[in-house]
Amino acid sequence: MSAPTAGPGANRPMRIAVVNNFFPPRVGGSAHMAASLAQRYAAEGHEVLAITAAYADAPETEERDGYRVVRLPAVRMPRLGWSIDFDLSFVTPHPRTRWRLRRLLDEFRPDALHLHGQFFDLTWLAGRYARRRGLPSLLTVHTLLISERRRYDRLFRLLDAALVRPILTRIAPRFVILDKLGLDYCAKRYGVTDPEFFPIPVDTEHLDSAPRTDIRAEHGIDGPLIVSLGHVIPLRNRLPLVEAMPAILARHPDVKVLVVGRVYHDAFLKRAKELGVADAFVVTGAVPKDDVPSYLAAADIVAHDLNGGCGTASLEAMAAGTATIASVGEDNYPGVELRNGWNVLLVEPDDAEAVAANVIELLDKPGKRRALAARQQAMVRNNFALDVVAAEHLRVLAKMAGR
Repeated sequence: MSAPTAGPGANRPMRIAVVNNFFPPRVGGSAHMAASLAQRYAAEGHEVLAITAAYADAPETEERDGYRVVRLPAVRMPRLGWSIDFDLSFVTPHPRTRWRLRRLLDEFRPDALHLHGQFFDLTWLAGRYARRRGLPSLLTVHTLLISERRRYDRLFRLLDAALVRPILTRIAPRFVILDKLGLDYCAKRYGVTDPEFFPIPVDTEHLDSAPRTDIRAEHGIDGPLIVSLGHVIPLRNRLPLVEAMPAILARHPDVKVLVVGRVYHDAFLKRAKELGVADAFVVTGAVPKDDVPSYLAAADIVAHDLNGGCGTASLEAMAAGTATIASVGEDNYPGVELRNGWNVLLVEPDDAEAVAANVIELLDKPGKRRALAARQQAMVRNNFALDVVAAEHLRVLAKMAGR
C-alpha cells in the first residue's frame, strides 16, 4: 500500500490505535513492546488508544502512562504442544464483541492503526476496519509460525497459506519486520517485498532502574549465575543450555541457572534429570517487568535465545550490561553491525558444545566478560533504544496518515 505524501497539518498530533491481543499485565516481548511504543507515542503528544484481549483480573478499561487501554472479552486457546504454545487468548467470537470494537474505533476516530501479531483475530478485525475506512495501518510481525516438529510445521505452513496470507492480503497493512529471520519468513509466507525494518525497541530507562530485590540472596546463590529469561516454549526450549551443563559444571561446579518465565514446555527439566544436572537449575516462573533489572544485575551471563533468535529478552540483557549469548547471524539486523565476539556473542542454533565453550570462557575470564558486556550495551543502546525506534515508527505513521 503506497503511503500518502505529507500535506497541510503535517505537525499536528495524531490519534493512534495500538492493537495487540497481548498486553500488560501479561508478560512477554510482544506485550511489552506494544505498551512501550504506546507510552512513547503518548509522551510525544499523540492521543493513543490501546485495544487488547481480556487477561486474568486486569481491568476492562484503564488509564496508564498517558493513554487509555480497553480489554475486550476473550477466550484462552487450549495448550496443544505446539511451538508457539503459551497462553494464547483470542477475542470472544460474538457479534457484540465485534460491534464493540467497531464502536471503540468509530468513537476514537484514529488517524492510523499500529497492529501487532499477524495471526491474531484483533489484528484481522482492526485491519479490516482500517481497510474499509481507508485508514493506514502498520503491522508488526512478532512470532513466526514455525516448529521443529515436522507435522506441526506442515500445519503452520498450511494455516499461513490458506488463512493468514489471504487475510493479510485483504487488509493490506504496511509490514514492520524486526530482524532478518522475520524478513525471510514474511517474504516466503506472505509475499512481503517492501516492508519497514525497525529493530526491536528496548526500554533502556526501565533497565536503568535500581534493583528492587537481591536475587542472589533470595535464592541462596554464592557462585556463578546464568539467567535464562523468557517463557519456555518449544521454540525456546533451553535444551542447548541443559546439554551444555555437564561440561560447564565440570569446570565450575557451583554454577546455577535461573530460568525466569513460565514453563509451557518442560523437556529441558526432564533432560536435566537424565544428565544429572537438575540441581543446577532453579525455575522462578513469570516475574513482574519491574523485577527484570534485578535478575539482570544478579547475572554473570544471560543465555536465552539458543534455538535460533535474539529477541527482546536478550537485547534487554545486553542493554543492562550483562554478557549475553544468542544464536543469530551477524546480518540479523539490517543496518546494525554485529561482530561476533566483539559487540555480540553468537552461537549456531542448538549447538550445546558452543554454548558450553563460551560460558566456560566467560566465567574463566571475568575481564573479557565485562568488556564484552560493555560493548554489547553500547551496541543495543545506540541502535535499539525505545526513543530511537519509536521516532521511526511515528515518522512512518505520520507519512502514511498524510501528516
